[in-house]
Amino acid sequence: MEKHQQSDSLRYLKILAKQYPTVQSAAAEIIRLQAVLNLPKGTEHFMSDLHGEYEAFLHILNNASGVIREKVDLLFSHTLPASERASLATLIYYTDAKLEEIRESCSDPEEWYRITLNRLLEVCRLVASKYTRARVREALPADFADILDELLHLNYDVRDKGSYYDNIISSVIGVDQADAFIIAVCDTIKRLAVDRLHIVGDIFDRGPRPDIILDRLMEHHSVDIQWGNHDILWMGAAAGSRTCIANVLNNSINYGNLEVIETGYGINLRPLALFANEVYSSVDTSCFRGKASKEHGSEDLSLIARMHKAIAVILFKLEGQIIRRNPSFRMEERLLLDKIDRETKTVTVEGKVYPIRDCDLPTVDPADPCRLSPEEKRLMEQLRFAFQQSEKLQRHVKFLYSKGGMYLCCNQNLLFHGCIPMEEDGSFRAFPFEEGPLAGRAFLDRAEELARQGYYARPGTAERQRGKDFLWYLWCGSNSPLYGRSKMASFERLLIDDPAAWQEKKDAYYRHAVREETCLRILRDFGLGEERSHIINGHVPVKSKDGESPIRANGRLIVIDGGFCRAYQSQTGIAGYTLIYSSYGMRISSHEPFSGVDDAIQHNKDILSTAAIFETADARIKVAETDEGKLMQESIDDLTCLLRAYRDGRIKEHHEALPHRIG
Repeated sequence: MEKHQQSDSLRYLKILAKQYPTVQSAAAEIIRLQAVLNLPKGTEHFMSDLHGEYEAFLHILNNASGVIREKVDLLFSHTLPASERASLATLIYYTDAKLEEIRESCSDPEEWYRITLNRLLEVCRLVASKYTRARVREALPADFADILDELLHLNYDVRDKGSYYDNIISSVIGVDQADAFIIAVCDTIKRLAVDRLHIVGDIFDRGPRPDIILDRLMEHHSVDIQWGNHDILWMGAAAGSRTCIANVLNNSINYGNLEVIETGYGINLRPLALFANEVYSSVDTSCFRGKASKEHGSEDLSLIARMHKAIAVILFKLEGQIIRRNPSFRMEERLLLDKIDRETKTVTVEGKVYPIRDCDLPTVDPADPCRLSPEEKRLMEQLRFAFQQSEKLQRHVKFLYSKGGMYLCCNQNLLFHGCIPMEEDGSFRAFPFEEGPLAGRAFLDRAEELARQGYYARPGTAERQRGKDFLWYLWCGSNSPLYGRSKMASFERLLIDDPAAWQEKKDAYYRHAVREETCLRILRDFGLGEERSHIINGHVPVKSKDGESPIRANGRLIVIDGGFCRAYQSQTGIAGYTLIYSSYGMRISSHEPFSGVDDAIQHNKDILSTAAIFETADARIKVAETDEGKLMQESIDDLTCLLRAYRDGRIKEHHEALPHRIG
């Protein structure tokens, strides 16, 4: 066994020697990596529950939750008034628009360019100071990489260098490249201010344009996404799940947000409108008027209500079909269409009888309530085709699959959107998979496999169908770690007046996770639990106006859903939380509602934020203490073994080969 291991080790070192063919090249890489390990860790930025609020998202992304304004103030608080610092910060956030505004009002453009470029370069030097020169160069825009590299590493103490740098800036202005150069510097500042962006779920639904958020995320240099239940729903729709498609449309109509369907993703809803007008034209639809319906005229209102009723009835049927073919979901109590008594106009929910507001359901067959009519089948096939043929939606969903997952362990923190399902006694609740019951991390791992299977398994196979069904279950199932409630009461909210029927009981996780010992038990299940380990999740808005804190369990649990979505802000009292984890420690910021991009550009209005530093590192955290640093240390160890092999003659040098760096 030992001889076999030695053989494998030597074989690996020979492969490594192709990248580092000499003692000098291997030693140089060890020196470089050890130097990087001693640099401060990069800044991580956490956001969650964006819910389509793209303007607020883009602003907080641009200002890095106040980090960039903090750098501007640090550099210029004693030399510039607050108004000029605000204008400089806005220029960094919205460079193109701010440049256009300044061009129209500036009396001496050349002088403004000279002063502004020097100030921006100071900011850029500050945010670049924690990185190696090679790392900074990777972040520079290609067109100006050489010039920026020179200007960012200036040394006025070197003779004649001062005039050299001044001449560079004069040349940039002289050849009419000042605007492009300012854009390049501002982009570099924003890129270096945050090393990695974490989105802890729920990009979709409620707000107007989640597609704009995803377009921007796809441009980001380093981002990961922990799926939320609203994201998983759209992923299921893109996979061709008719039930997920019906849910997406039901949500979009209910929240008065069809713009993302039609404008964002180019999905034609005319087939749904035609079907609704044909089947529900003389049917009561008063229960199905959406929340934002007052923005439309009376004719539009009537059509939208008919469309809403049509898709809601189809939704209840399709959900019933999934429940029947998946007994392991244990959701039989959600089979409600067959519990409607049309004579007494009542429905039985969880053993209790309620008056029902509307039982005029012309397509529901009492003998088989979950069966789609031929017309409904045809409509859903048309809608499925439209969702699967939306190039932009498919591109976005593939991005969610490639950059996302059910959870992430990163730098001793555990990120997930909803919960770890628990029993009332605080033990992990198991899901009865075919291969056996799974709980905790094992449950989430298997759930992710099925979620990927629902999109990537071969169409028409049992594996694909099972995966699509599980995508829907993750959206609303009673044991779903992304949903975390006993039921999704869409049926009850639409058709029953009694709020008692609407109750969606929270998973026991939310009661137990406020205790540090529970959080530590969860962290250990995921291989974490060190001094700096935390759980970071969203999903349930923190009602700060009622005194709720986002920091719980003695700092082990951080909930960063503070109401990004406007619909939640009356409950939370703020417009969202974001978290910053830098080399100095952790801080959480609460944000006031955003007044809009136009106001930000014209009046230099930032989002007012209140930051609370809740964990300060005893000493500045270095790259060596991060996941990236551990990988670098493994590379150093491997290269050290290679050096030893060169020196003891087991491997010979090849001086003609060229070295390549690891990582």
